Amino acid sequence: MNQEKESFVLTKSMTFLMAVVCGVSVANLYYIQPLEAQIAADFHISQGMAGAAAMLGQIGYAFGLLLFVPLGDICERRSVVLCMLYLVAGSLLLVSFSPVYAVLLIALFFVGLTTIVPQLIVPYAAHLARPQEQGRVIGDVMSGLLIGILLSRTFSGLFGSIFGWRAVYHIAAALILLLSVLILSLFPKSRPASSISYRQLLSSIPGLIRKQRPLRESACNGFFMFGSFSIFWTSLIFFLETPHYHMGTREAGLFGLAGVAGALAAPLIGKVSDKKSPRYSVGIGVLLSTLAYVCYTLFGFRLWGLIAGVVILDLGNQCGQVSNMARVQALGDEVRSRNNTVFMFSYFIGGAAGSFVGTLCWQHFGWYGVCAAGLIFQAAALAFHFLVYRRQDPAS
Repeated sequence: MNQEKESFVLTKSMTFLMAVVCGVSVANLYYIQPLEAQIAADFHISQGMAGAAAMLGQIGYAFGLLLFVPLGDICERRSVVLCMLYLVAGSLLLVSFSPVYAVLLIALFFVGLTTIVPQLIVPYAAHLARPQEQGRVIGDVMSGLLIGILLSRTFSGLFGSIFGWRAVYHIAAALILLLSVLILSLFPKSRPASSISYRQLLSSIPGLIRKQRPLRESACNGFFMFGSFSIFWTSLIFFLETPHYHMGTREAGLFGLAGVAGALAAPLIGKVSDKKSPRYSVGIGVLLSTLAYVCYTLFGFRLWGLIAGVVILDLGNQCGQVSNMARVQALGDEVRSRNNTVFMFSYFIGGAAGSFVGTLCWQHFGWYGVCAAGLIFQAAALAFHFLVYRRQDPAS
């Protein structure tokens, strides 16, 4: 592996391509959020059932992280990435042609299960980067991921309002197939970092959690921060459709543009992590995300308050994710993919929980219930960061 690292130089153009791949891939999970009202009307289901469909995709993603991402430590990464892309393209087509709600649920679960390409790419990018540039490289790649999350809502909101929700998934499948051609042509092959069996690979994960305190801390932090992030984005479309705003799918998608400001700050966050410490940046992210929910609570019924909250929440979430990822990737080359699995599994289980809680609170308690749920999740993130896990290692 050292010879491979010395012979391949990770250029800015390759880093940019990795960021694009991450963004286009992860977008598959989030197309549904501005489309939930359309899907509910098409299948004659409740808002809660539409929210459950979004949650199922994130649960599938979490299991994909657990089952497939560790393969990056023992298999050639490009082949695994291509296999996942072919599978997710098929799953997206199944979503677009779903005749009934039950088929839609199954298809969305498989979309989530196979959309794990970004989590194969991030450890590879970290491996290829020079140690003093790991934070910056991870920040660059993760900015693509978050921009993909945010613009996916804008894309699906706009296209869904014009062509319908099924057309969004037709286009998504085509983009994934185009992406697979670029990867086959331009991505370098990699050699496995470990020679253990798949069974040994999975059985080693609990031991990594026990032995690595920063990994446990990042996993707990990521659970609650992405949970609060998902609480907002899952319930936003329902809030915008109330008589107070009289908005719809298109406007919900446009809110994603406001959050791009946070994604564009990712490279800067990576540099701060390199100069100070990733844990310092995580703390800033936790505080910013909490501030966003204070803004939603006090000014959520004013459009400027919602927009300001979106910018702050997305900046806080990106700050936390990039910095937590930098901590996790610094724990060792041989176990990068498994460490990434633990962090991202917790991260997206938190997202699934947030999607469920957000929809439930909206149905029973309205906007202030959503804000209360987000603040509870953020209070837990604050407690874990500043009380349960206090700083011990200056380098962490």
